[in-house]
Amino acid sequence: MAKKLQQVRNIGVTAHIDAGKTTVTERILYFAGKSYKIGEVHDGTAVMDYLAEEQARGITITSAATTLSWKNYTVNLIDTPGHVDFTIEVERSLRVLDGAVAVFCAVGGVEAQSETVWNQAERYSVPRICFINKMDRLGADFEIVVGELRDRLGATPVVLQIPMGAGAEFAGQIDLIEQRAFFYEQAEIAMDLKVGEIPAEYADAVEQARHDMIEALAEADDELMEKYVHEEPISVADIKSAIRRAVIADRIHPVLCGSALKHMGVRILLDAICDYLPSPLDVPPVSGHESLESEQTIQRLPRSDEPFSALVFKISSDLHGDLYFIRIYSGSLKAGTRVLNPTRRKKEIVSRIWEMHAKQRIRRDHADAGDIVAVVGPKHSFTGDTLCDSHHSIILEKIRFPKPVISMSIEPASTEGKDRLAEALVTLRREDPTFRTEMDRDTGQLLISGMGELHLEIIRNKLVRDMGVSVRVGKPRVAYKETITAAAETEGRFIRQTGGRGQYGVVVLRAEPTPASSDDDSEEPAGIVFVEKIKGGAIPKEYISAVREGVIDEATNGPLAGYPMTGITVTLIDGKHHPVDSSELAFSRAGALAFREAVKKASPVFLEPIMRLEVTVPETYLGAVTGDLNARRSEITTMERRENYCKLIAETPLAAMFGYATVLRSLTQGRGTYVMEPVTYKAVPAEIATRLT
Repeated sequence: MAKKLQQVRNIGVTAHIDAGKTTVTERILYFAGKSYKIGEVHDGTAVMDYLAEEQARGITITSAATTLSWKNYTVNLIDTPGHVDFTIEVERSLRVLDGAVAVFCAVGGVEAQSETVWNQAERYSVPRICFINKMDRLGADFEIVVGELRDRLGATPVVLQIPMGAGAEFAGQIDLIEQRAFFYEQAEIAMDLKVGEIPAEYADAVEQARHDMIEALAEADDELMEKYVHEEPISVADIKSAIRRAVIADRIHPVLCGSALKHMGVRILLDAICDYLPSPLDVPPVSGHESLESEQTIQRLPRSDEPFSALVFKISSDLHGDLYFIRIYSGSLKAGTRVLNPTRRKKEIVSRIWEMHAKQRIRRDHADAGDIVAVVGPKHSFTGDTLCDSHHSIILEKIRFPKPVISMSIEPASTEGKDRLAEALVTLRREDPTFRTEMDRDTGQLLISGMGELHLEIIRNKLVRDMGVSVRVGKPRVAYKETITAAAETEGRFIRQTGGRGQYGVVVLRAEPTPASSDDDSEEPAGIVFVEKIKGGAIPKEYISAVREGVIDEATNGPLAGYPMTGITVTLIDGKHHPVDSSELAFSRAGALAFREAVKKASPVFLEPIMRLEVTVPETYLGAVTGDLNARRSEITTMERRENYCKLIAETPLAAMFGYATVLRSLTQGRGTYVMEPVTYKAVPAEIATRLT
């Protein structure tokens, strides 16, 4: 088992949209013999983009998993989306992976979503290899992209190859480790790889680049440093071992280059994945807690004789039952086994186990530590839940889900479709944790919320095309929030006497802004921190939770205009109770009343989502685009020029960006592109706030 695990690689391919991530994956499948026909994104034939929506749009929407063999290694590979609206697919994939290939465009360099996925990998300490793709494109510049990796991402790039030429002149790569050149035939698709001597004109550049590589490795690896400072001979094996140790320790990020579309560099990338990225044995043992109440940390080693533990990182609806994608961290799992979901305190049965290849599946009788498989049978589990041995409970670290920033109303096209819509929305919520539904308490409308316009459009198309539910939707609207900017202390009284037993609850609380350093993603709903400081039993212990529930309920529905409140610390400081008439209902209502009054006195404001916008336009149209952005309340923070194009980075309110794609196309004659992602919330200007109440 140990030998097998040492040769397992659980990796993901991540990138900004259009960097060529899925094309890299398709070439990996082809060269590994997993597919016998080359899938193309632009033709809608990519194996990993198997959904009709993905093929129609030419983008990846959902992460797809596959297992392949390369030489003596087993590679479990997940292809992730590049569009920010589907960032949860990257988040949950990186949570269960041991390594990643970060793909960058040689022309576009480090782009908006490049930074997002890089930071996600940083959060989970996932070792990475960098692949600079599209070296055959006009404007490709290897050195500039390497510099951006260092300056914009804070990476430690160590160049293992240098390109021979760029653009139409790109002929191959020079391997700095073994000092050899890789040449490709002059054809539209470079199938033949030839290894030869380094051309004379690159001799000086190779000597300098190799010296820089060894120096950087010596700084990151103590063993190599010993040989370097004592001027001992450094062999190819020494260099490769040092790279592997430094990558696993997440001290360096090796850089390779090529053109996936023309097959240039993909086989060398596969070798690097196996040589340098960690196996399940090379990463720290997974940690967790025995139960939700326990604070003691326990670990599971990636061995078959350890108790079974796995994390559910994705759920996909299927005609034959939901597919639960799991990463097994310890032990083994057989089909027909009963397991425990300690998060929900439910027993589950795993009836079948599948090895996935995009939408295709291969049945397996069992799976072991280190495997990524899909199972059928669980009924109560959700994304982020743990499955484990019934007699050895463990709850693994949960997956963080970003909060929706946009919503729109939805209703069935006919009364008969009401139940079908409700069932379909439940299914979609199970699949996608960033998709939410709620009822607007003022209008009675059903609202669906997500990460962007494209996200909600895809949801609507799934309902209509895949689930056969005809719906009508309203215009997208911003997910505003409410908060306070000052502190206030108030009393809430709920006293009713109607003969017989009455209702009596008096609550005194203080509401104040939560310090900016605090985590807004607290365990409390609605971003509310509840603190209890009752003295002398003014409110009996059994009623404290009722006060909290009243506060949370009021905060969730927003006293100002129905938007959820966030960033508020509520301290319960005093109150009164009656030995007969007090009840949970009375204290819940008193808490809600006190909180509502406190908010009104504490200088309340609306918050709006602010997006990080990156616009790339020809220099000719720069003035028109910047003028339009200024009119949209955008704050341009950075402007970069490359060739005849300009890249603008700005912070802009989401409310001002609806329909921007059409406007940008009009301003730039279709030559401008943009991406944006949520970055923070800021107070709404006074003139706009008046429209929200």
